[in-house]
Amino acid sequence: MTTATTTRTRRPRPKLVTLTDAAASRVSEILNERGEGYLRVGVKNGGCAGMEYLMDYVSEIETFDELVEDNGVQIVVDAKAVLFLLGSVVDYEVDVMSSRFTFKNPNQSDACGCGESVTIIPFVE
Repeated sequence: MTTATTTRTRRPRPKLVTLTDAAASRVSEILNERGEGYLRVGVKNGGCAGMEYLMDYVSEIETFDELVEDNGVQIVVDAKAVLFLLGSVVDYEVDVMSSRFTFKNPNQSDACGCGESVTIIPFVE
């Protein structure tokens, strides 16, 4: 008996998280002021749309977290957030009244009116 094997080509996975030049520059400044560490990103349940993005600066990587490097910055992605953040781009925006980090996430399907919380559908291959 002969078994035929079919090889299927997988589509390329997007990079887990990337930073724009502006975000990388600002994160680098902050990390240099702190002396060391990583940018850690994740999500948590909350807000009127269901989830909120998290950003923090940490000195150690937790078990099971993903470490990626982009634009000269080491980014730690919370293990529980990987499927929610896959393909996201973090930007740093400055306008007349404020400056802030923003997420452009292909998995985000909705956001509340105030922009503080989002609805995210996990990435499925």
